[in-house]
Amino acid sequence: MSPAPIHATTVAIDGVAVLLLGPSGSGKSDLALRLIDRGAVLVADDYTVVTVHDGALRATAPDTIRGKIEVRGVGIMLIDTIDDVPIRLAVRLDQPVERLPLETQATYHGVAIPQVAIAPFEASAPIKVEMAVRHATEAS
Repeated sequence: MSPAPIHATTVAIDGVAVLLLGPSGSGKSDLALRLIDRGAVLVADDYTVVTVHDGALRATAPDTIRGKIEVRGVGIMLIDTIDDVPIRLAVRLDQPVERLPLETQATYHGVAIPQVAIAPFEASAPIKVEMAVRHATEAS
């Protein structure tokens, strides 16, 4: 039995995965598109399979949606993807954004990763995600 996917759109930035978490309509795919425009690569849109390998979390797309992204107002589009990527950061799109937040973590399958809250529709959101994942990668 394979693990149940979580409700997250996932992109890879510099070879590591970032989970974009929030309910439908929270801006996951929109933020992913803006990150992709800046050089990120799609792992999975809307649902991501998270597994543990050698103590590290890894992200993969469910077979049914691999290589597809929903572009609201346009439809389901085919897009290049990457698979089986180590996860370094969880980004909450549905939580209050603190000016100077305390460091928090998200835990999946007993493995903790850094977590931040970002307002997904701000113009600076993609840059903030890139900075947060680089900081998380340097800290690990």
